[in-house]
Amino acid sequence: MNGFLDRVRPRLLILVETEIWPNLLAACARRGIPSLLANGRLSARSAAGYARLGQFARQTFGAIGGVAAQSAADAQRFVALGVPPDRVRVTGSMKFDQRLRGSAAEQSEVLRREWGVDRPVWVAASTHEGEDEQVIDAHAAVCRSLPEALLVLVPRHPERFDRVAALVRRRGLALVRRTERAAVGPETAVFLGDTMGELPVFLGAADAAFVGGSLVDVGGHNVLEPAALGLPVAFGPHMHNFAAITRMLLDAEAAEQVRNAAALGQVMARWLGDASLRTRLGENGRRVVEANRGALDRTLAMVEEMLPRG
Repeated sequence: MNGFLDRVRPRLLILVETEIWPNLLAACARRGIPSLLANGRLSARSAAGYARLGQFARQTFGAIGGVAAQSAADAQRFVALGVPPDRVRVTGSMKFDQRLRGSAAEQSEVLRREWGVDRPVWVAASTHEGEDEQVIDAHAAVCRSLPEALLVLVPRHPERFDRVAALVRRRGLALVRRTERAAVGPETAVFLGDTMGELPVFLGAADAAFVGGSLVDVGGHNVLEPAALGLPVAFGPHMHNFAAITRMLLDAEAAEQVRNAAALGQVMARWLGDASLRTRLGENGRRVVEANRGALDRTLAMVEEMLPRG
């Protein structure tokens, strides 16, 4: 690390979200290199874990030159752990500023025609071990009322693609994998997104979304991506990594939190069977995203302030 810093001689260290690296922060502090934690977030659970480290945690957090926090609650936790209050600013989440590329929108239109324009389609995004089975159970419930429904299942980690495909086939469901480039027929029950970087395309072609890492105790994933596209969003009880954002969507009636697979199946069946309901919830979510844009510009302003001149 010292050799890297001696060779690169950075003017500013920017860490992102929860990537807090004690040795790197300490090494930069010794060299007078300022540091900024951008899009900073810290769940109550993570804050409690850091607090158990005592003085080491206070030294580490005290070495951070600036924090662009996602929410007031995040900001308070950073201060409690040792970041001086005058170094912390609530800028909001930069995830609100994400936009779907024009090319991705075109790809979504093509993909939707391939799937079937009139059939109900929902995406289970970023699923984890122990969650795929629950999603498949939910889809079975959806299909009891909407036999033509298509589940687009997108595991979080690529090393699990083959295992998830085998799971779907063991359940007796007709499967098409994205990498197969095969036709999706009316008999196809599950489309497996076994590629990297195409989740926005899949979401753009769907009617509703479930965000994974939430039916199992992972802490959830980005719910703003589907909300920005005007999709109603469902997620499980474990969303502590995105607590503030999920609360905003729930309060705006843009999302629904479910306890288990049975509840997820009920929600998806209701949404997929009611286009006007989907539209209303989706527009609520889109308004939440639009109203909270600007975090990127506020964070860039902090970068400008902290970046040494000359």
